[in-house]
Amino acid sequence: MARAPRPISARVRILGAILAVACIGFAIVGSVTFLVQRERIIQDVNARLNAQVASMQTVANAGKNGATTDVGATTAREPLDPQDYTSVSQYLEAAVGRLVPGRNEASVGIINGSARYVPATLSGFDISKDRALIDRAVAETADGKTKRGTAVTDQGSLRYIAIPVSVAGDPQQGIYLRAIDLGAELKPVTAAMTTYIMSAIVVLGAIGVVGWFVTSRLLSPIRHMRETADAITIEDLSPRLPTEGNDDISDLSRTVNSMLDRLEGSVDVQRQLLDDVRHELKTPITIVRGYLELMDPSDAEDVASARQIGISELDRMTRLVEDIDLLATIEGDTYTMKAVDIGALTERVGELVAVIPDHSWSVTEVGEGVVLGDQDRLLQAWLQLADNAAKYTPVDSPIEIGSHSDATGARLWVSDHGAGIPPAARHSIFRRFDRAHGKRSIGGSGLGLAIVDAITKGHNAQCIVSDTPGGGATFTVHLPPPTAAELPAPVRAGDVVLQREAAE
Repeated sequence: MARAPRPISARVRILGAILAVACIGFAIVGSVTFLVQRERIIQDVNARLNAQVASMQTVANAGKNGATTDVGATTAREPLDPQDYTSVSQYLEAAVGRLVPGRNEASVGIINGSARYVPATLSGFDISKDRALIDRAVAETADGKTKRGTAVTDQGSLRYIAIPVSVAGDPQQGIYLRAIDLGAELKPVTAAMTTYIMSAIVVLGAIGVVGWFVTSRLLSPIRHMRETADAITIEDLSPRLPTEGNDDISDLSRTVNSMLDRLEGSVDVQRQLLDDVRHELKTPITIVRGYLELMDPSDAEDVASARQIGISELDRMTRLVEDIDLLATIEGDTYTMKAVDIGALTERVGELVAVIPDHSWSVTEVGEGVVLGDQDRLLQAWLQLADNAAKYTPVDSPIEIGSHSDATGARLWVSDHGAGIPPAARHSIFRRFDRAHGKRSIGGSGLGLAIVDAITKGHNAQCIVSDTPGGGATFTVHLPPPTAAELPAPVRAGDVVLQREAAE
């Protein structure tokens, strides 16, 4: 089986993206600069060629007004009188001699398709032997009009202008051809672009080197995150990420650490639950097995006793499984939060606890107002506290329930007059299977207060244990006050009283 290709690392992808953007930026800037400079030079070349038309006219008119011409590198220091010339040959010879080409320029006088005159001072280059260019100029000016164009020759790319010349009485056809070497004119721009490209390559290399180390530093928290994730196992959930700094990566590290804390806590709870369940189930299984091993099958009375004990222990295991299932349901349930009338809830609990035997029950206070919560779950938690009080207090002892509401929220309590709960044990009793006095002989799974704790946490509330005046323990569920936005309109203010009266 072929191995899957190794994916490209984030470090390489980020650095590649940076270099790609930089390359595109350099390319755009360089291209725009080159095109602008090239266009500027071409426009300058065209202007110099166009000046030849005016120069030819100046040469022709110089004898009339005594003017001199100085157009770029082209000069006519002495006036030319066209009346002094009776032929095209004489005129072109004088024009070619006086209009001296500048650097990177060339000119030639053409008569009847043949190069006849070249400048005496050759400061540029020679085009008199370029047959293709001469033929092209002759063909283009056949209509007697000045032509401009670009030709690619052995000497390079040439920008040229061809000016037809004729003299009255002379049948010869003359052409004044002027050309400028574009390659030579663009050479400074080309050299500058070459320098720019080399500089860009050096800068890209510097960006690559610096970017490699910068991305390594920026991605080091992610690398640590990966290493930490690799180090975490179900046996060891303690590794955490460093959270130095105040940037997005540090915030992510803190969020991951918080997630790991919750995960570790969840795993610890699951382990504790499994340990407790194993411990709780071991006792009834051992009891049933012991009685079955010692039972005398021939003794009907012994068989009946063993049967009764086995059924009793199986019932206890059934209640344990049901409570575990109930606790899991409560912890994972989504509560239906509505406005709950505290007074109506108190009266309902008072009616239900009255049937719990062996104790005298009384409602000492009924609160007014509403809280935001799941009424069924709150009722379940309150009844669980009442059942727990009945189990752990002496027979015929009084138990009080009540409620109160003020600006700090609502309080629902159950007060007994038993042995009470030591302050050191008040936190642990809400853990699964914990009992304040270790009385496992008392019926129940040991999950009652854990269920109450799960319900109160689901309401953003807390269950507080305190001493009852005169002895005993008081369990109080403190619910936070609802905000105006959380309460629907039908249950506000006097509507609550109306609803209670209607219910009665």
